[in-house]
Order: sequence, then structure tokens, then C-alpha cells
Amino acid sequence: MTPAVTIPPAPHGIRGEIHLPGDKSISHRAVLFAALATGESCIRGCSLGEDNLRTIQAVQLLGVDITQHDTTVIVRSRGWDAFQPPSDADVTIDCGNSGTTMRLLSGILAGCSFTSRLDGDASLRQRPMRRVIEPLQLMGATIESEGGQHCAPLRIREQNGLLTGITYTSPVASAQVKSAILLAGLHASGRTTVREPERSRDHTERLLPAFGGRLTVQGRTVSVDGGTPLHAQDVDVPGDLSSAAFFIAAALLLPRSELRIRQIGLNPTRTGIVDIFRAMGAQIDIHNAQNVCGEPVGDLVVRSSSLRGIEVDGELVVRAIDELPMLAVAMAFAHGTSVIRGAAELRVKESDRIRALAVALAALGVTVEELPDGLVIIGQGRVHGGTVHSQGDHRVAMALSVAGLGSDEGVVVQEPECIAISFPGYYRLVQEVTGVRLGAG
Repeated sequence: MTPAVTIPPAPHGIRGEIHLPGDKSISHRAVLFAALATGESCIRGCSLGEDNLRTIQAVQLLGVDITQHDTTVIVRSRGWDAFQPPSDADVTIDCGNSGTTMRLLSGILAGCSFTSRLDGDASLRQRPMRRVIEPLQLMGATIESEGGQHCAPLRIREQNGLLTGITYTSPVASAQVKSAILLAGLHASGRTTVREPERSRDHTERLLPAFGGRLTVQGRTVSVDGGTPLHAQDVDVPGDLSSAAFFIAAALLLPRSELRIRQIGLNPTRTGIVDIFRAMGAQIDIHNAQNVCGEPVGDLVVRSSSLRGIEVDGELVVRAIDELPMLAVAMAFAHGTSVIRGAAELRVKESDRIRALAVALAALGVTVEELPDGLVIIGQGRVHGGTVHSQGDHRVAMALSVAGLGSDEGVVVQEPECIAISFPGYYRLVQEVTGVRLGAG
């Protein structure tokens, strides 16, 4: 990929049907749970973006046997006993750009009888790890932030004996934090309970019981019983709704579009973006609804729509947190004023997404105001075009590419290669479904 990519307008819209890569969040968890289970697990449709490959490579480095055939991943493990320190004790587990890999692995390694070290790229080294370090320390884990300020690199000291189950009230609604604590709870004495201010995505709660984990869910409170062995399980991973959001938006914004997106995960803790788009006037229908491995799945049929401005905050923000970059761009194409509030979490993602989006939208001629926890966007039903920077953030880059497809003059996206973190084939698929040719620089 070149240092910049030019996204021209797509005047003929999108028609047809597509299949998208497997859900990124579920793929992380399926690999990790299978690694903790005894026996052979087959994970079909696994996401193979760079973040998910980091999880696979980390588990392999820790002694678990994993083989890969296209998007099918086979995990053979002896449970917790399979986890061993890397052959070279000084080896660092490189999590790359993946906060999910680092946070969930921290929960697993907190209970292991060897010392390990987790690190990542410059972006990951800036992301907040206090939110997992503190509850894990309350359980008895010894975790040091070598980078200071509770940031990576993290050194997790060997654990002598079991961790201790706790009841923890999380200050943030975060599926990564919740999952890290619950995974540590598997290797703890007694019961471990996590309470959240809002209900975050619940893939762990849905998938872990299939592997034998004993979980109790009551509203925003989740508990796990320690000491229960996990057993191998086959998993079919549905298509990724976060990846689908970019094609949903493109089909809504581009004239004469009708797109069917096959077998997408429709977990209610993730469908906030669908609910928001519908409230803005979007034509989105669900067909062939079914349940696969505990997750609701279905086809989405999306048609060109005239969108109106909307105000979004609270529970809807939590349910659409990863899709908010795409939502912000769609708001620029809507008619009227839109507001996103309660999204301060966007400040500590792969980039400061609030600042990145405010700067990029302004560069495209959109009237936008940056709030401490969100954005105010004045939609005019169109975007002129221009040059923008992704800030090395895959979701920002994809959202801005959709802006290019719907723009008057096209959009140049700088540092576009970061998209490979979650969706390596994204640009190729964009060209296939729109018929446009992307340019270099």
C-alpha cells in the first residue's frame, strides 16, 4: 500500500451481496478460550487481521499447538498446563496494535506460574492499562508497568498459588476489562464478579459457557466460578458487524444502492450502529435470522436512504463504540445537526478518534465542533472532498474512505495501510462492489 490512497466518488452506488471476514472480537476470544481448554477445537471463519494474528502468535509462543488453514484455525491444548514460558525467558510477547490481545492475555497470565512480558507498538504503549492492572492486582497478581503511567510494556510476575476471586465495580464499560478479570477468575479461588456502569459487549458471556465455564449474568453484573476446567469446542465465527458498518454506510449514502451483507453477527450489545442508522431514516432490513454458537446472526439488506441528524449518547454509544468513526462521517452526509456525547473512550483508542475525526471532517469542508466527549456535526447532505490523515487508525481510515466514495471530488487518505489491522482485504472489496479504481497518492 502506498503512503496515501485516493478514493474517488462512486456515482453508481453499490449493488449485489458480500461476505465479510469473521468477527474480530469473537475470534480473539475463541482462540484464547480454546487455548485454555483441553482437547482440539476448530474455529471456522476466524478473523485473520493483524490484531487477531497477534493473539494466535502469542498463544503459540506460550506453548499451545495451533495450525491454520485459510480462515479455519485448529487449536490443540492441554488446558492451563499447556501454557509455558517462551523457550527464551527474555522473549517479549508482542501484541502489536492489539489492545484486546494485551488486556485479555494479562488476565490469563496473571494466574500462571511463570513470568511474562507484554509489549506492543507505539500506539498500544499509550493506551490505558490501569483499568486491568488494578483489578488483577486486587486478585493477588503482580504486574509492573515498565513504561510507567500504567502503560505497556507490562511484566507479569509468576503466581505462587491461586489468585483470589473478587467483586469489582469497573469505572468503565469495557468488554476487554470485563473479560480480563473473568479470565483471571477462571484461575482464582471462589467466585469473581464484575459490575459495569453500562452493559458492554457480551461475547465472553456467550462463548465461555460453551467451553465449560460457569458464568452467571444478571443485568450489568457477571460472575465466574474459579477452578472449572474448560473443554474443547468448535466455533463458527459470524461476519464482523464493525467491518460491515462501512459497507452499510456506503450503501446508505451512495445513490441507487441495494446491498446484501451475508451472515453478519447481530449481537444486541453490538447493534447500536444499526439502531442509530435506522433512527436517522436508514432502510436496513434483517433476513435469515438464526443463532450460531450462541450468537444471533442474519443477513442485512441495505438500500440508499436520505439520513437526518440525530443526537446520540448513553447506552447507544457503548453499543456502537467501535462504529462511531463511521457514524460521524455518515452524520456529515445527513441533513441537519448531529451530536455524539458520552464517547470520551474514543480518546484512548488506536488514536484520539474524536480529534482525528474533527480534524479530518473539517479538512473535507464539514462544519464540526470538537467536544471533550464527542462531536457536533452540521450535516449538509454532501461532502466536497480533500486530503485527510488516518492517524494510523484503521477505523478512521475506513470511515474516511467511505467519505471519499460519497464525496463530490474524492478523498485522499494518508497512511491507509493501517486498515490491515482488522480488514486486510478492505480496499480490494471496495473496488469490487463499487466498480471504482482507487489511486495511489
